[in-house]
Amino acid sequence: MSVLGSIDLFHAVAGLLVGVLVGVTGVGGGSLMTPLLVLMFGVSAKTAVGTDLLFAALTKIVGSAVHGKRDTIEWPIVRRMAAGSVPAALVTLVVLGWIGDVGKSTEHIILISLASLLALTSVAVIGRKWLFRHRGDLGTTHSAGTILYGTTALGALIGVAVCLSSVGAGAIGVTVLLILYPRLPVARIVGSDIAHAVPLALIAGTGHWLMGDVNGILLMNLLIGSIPGVIVGSYLSSHAPDKVLQPLLAGVLALSSWQLFVKARTPDPVRVEAPAPIQPH
Repeated sequence: MSVLGSIDLFHAVAGLLVGVLVGVTGVGGGSLMTPLLVLMFGVSAKTAVGTDLLFAALTKIVGSAVHGKRDTIEWPIVRRMAAGSVPAALVTLVVLGWIGDVGKSTEHIILISLASLLALTSVAVIGRKWLFRHRGDLGTTHSAGTILYGTTALGALIGVAVCLSSVGAGAIGVTVLLILYPRLPVARIVGSDIAHAVPLALIAGTGHWLMGDVNGILLMNLLIGSIPGVIVGSYLSSHAPDKVLQPLLAGVLALSSWQLFVKARTPDPVRVEAPAPIQPH
């Protein structure tokens, strides 16, 4: 099959829409793309997570390049988060590889963890506006040790969450960083979070690829839409109406979380084998 014959318009459009939202809101693609693949396109949870990790890494490389050119990346924060996230991601991947494919129970665990993280992300998106407004009153008594270890612990938590569900490096990471670094400009916090997400998603995505959980054709189709989408979204970000966009995004995440909880709790239909035909004597 040729490359052109492998292009799927619906997947490319989904990548475009998610890419635009990533560029506009700063929320990671995992919060949107993974439930979209599972709920709308019927992709298995493991394949959706693995494919979305590489999708998010390659998409956020573009966002990181933009922030790098604008000098809005705080590299000490990136290093502190990576000190926790990279070892945590590697350990999680080893555990997942050791457990192996245990069928529907693995799918159920991934769906539950993804739904839970989506619900937390939805709350975080709503709370970001309040934190932006009041960040100067938060964390003023944090000691240097608390900030250092808190950032590393946050990285470790995100490393585990990203490997399990591809969600965690977006709104939740930015929200906690706002509390730990209340005096830092928001643009530098967002830029640092995006820069940290790139190597983490690459490591986690490569691990899932080695375990056979990445669909290459699906990944290509998503990137065809997401790369131009994230560029457009980055240019639109300064003009996005937050009072409309943030509640809408939080609502989409909450709805996706609820749908995944329903999917996880719904038992698979039992297949009834047709009776064997009666053989004539």
